[in-house]
Amino acid sequence: MIIENQIKNVSNFKDLIATPFQGETNAICWSRKLVGDFSEIVEKVTLNENITEVNLEELREIQLSEQGALARKILLNDMEVLKDHGASPVLNLIKCYERDDTPSFFSTDVYSFHVDRSPIPTDTFLCTYHGESSDILSNSQATQKILIPEIRNKLKELYDGNEDGFESFLTEYFFDLHYQAKPDAVPINLGLGNLWKLAVDHPESKVLPCLHRAPKEKNGQTRLLMIC
Repeated sequence: MIIENQIKNVSNFKDLIATPFQGETNAICWSRKLVGDFSEIVEKVTLNENITEVNLEELREIQLSEQGALARKILLNDMEVLKDHGASPVLNLIKCYERDDTPSFFSTDVYSFHVDRSPIPTDTFLCTYHGESSDILSNSQATQKILIPEIRNKLKELYDGNEDGFESFLTEYFFDLHYQAKPDAVPINLGLGNLWKLAVDHPESKVLPCLHRAPKEKNGQTRLLMIC
C-alpha cells in the first residue's frame, strides 16, 4: 500500500524550495517532462571511473546537436538555481556504485534502503536525467535493520567491545541508517526528469527522514544524476 501523504507535488522550483516537510510528508516532487537528448551528453562525456563528476566548463564546450543543447541548457539551469539556493549540486555519470565490504548479512551501500544524516539542517535534492532512477519507501513499510533481532545479534557477534559502546558502534559504521523493506512494501520510483527534495535526519527535522535507495544499473547503461 502506497502512503500518498508521504509525497507532496509542486509545479515549480520556487515551491519546491518553499514547501516545508510536515506530518507524514518527507518527499516533495517537482514533476517534469524534460525536452532534449540527455543520452547524447552521456555518450560524449568521458567516463573515467565508475562514477565521474561532470565538469561544467567541459559540458559547455561539448559540440552537441540541437536536442543535446536543449538537454545541456536544462542541466546547467538546474545546477545554477540550486547553487543560488545555497546548495552544492554535483552532476555525476554513474556506471555503478561501490559495494561495501561489510558482512554479507548487512549491506551498507546505497543500493540498500537508507536515510541521509547531517549535523546541520539540510535537504537532499536529486534528479535522474538518463538511466535508471532511485526508489523511495514509506517509513511505515520498513524496519530499521538494527532493530531486527537476528541482525542485531549478528552485529553483537561482530562487535568487539563492551556493551556500553555498542550503540556508538552501530552509528560509527552507519548500520543505524539502513532499513529493510517489509514483505508487502511498495517502493515508489522517482522517475526521469523529476526534481526531488527528500528529508534528511538532522537535529532540527520535524519529520522522519526519507528512505531511499539507488537503482540496480542495467548492463552497459550509464546513469546521469544530479544530487546535493
